Amino acid sequence: MSALGRLARRLGHRRSFATVARLVVPVDRLVGRLTRGRVVALGLAPSLIITTTGRRSGRPRSNPLLYVPDGDAYVVIGSNWGGPNQPAWALNLAADPAATVTVRGTRVPVRARLATGAERDRLWELLVTEWPPYRSYVERAGGRDIRIFRLEPDARPVG
Repeated sequence: MSALGRLARRLGHRRSFATVARLVVPVDRLVGRLTRGRVVALGLAPSLIITTTGRRSGRPRSNPLLYVPDGDAYVVIGSNWGGPNQPAWALNLAADPAATVTVRGTRVPVRARLATGAERDRLWELLVTEWPPYRSYVERAGGRDIRIFRLEPDARPVG
């Protein structure tokens, strides 16, 4: 991990980090678009671009997310930087679990499954090992259920 990545992991617990990071997300989206998904999260952590279908608009919605691999699946968390609301992409997945992820420039159709029980506990440990600040996001979320999704490759063709 780079020195910048180690610094981000140390500062990630602070509320001010989340405030600044939210401002960087549009830049991250632009970098992801320009590099066709080869560079996301400015290279600080394993990241992907998820494209969901907007639950109200029906239009594609893309967001950069940190992830951890779990076999051939991708694990993502709806932390929303510890905010009080579910992120829009997580609500979109709840409405339509079909999505596409772009990882290191490769597009993969996936189907989302909400993790529960012992599986959720296991995936939580994977997530906080990769990004320890998730622990403080839970505290800041004020009791909101932070959803964890397992994105499993789907055989449907990429549109």
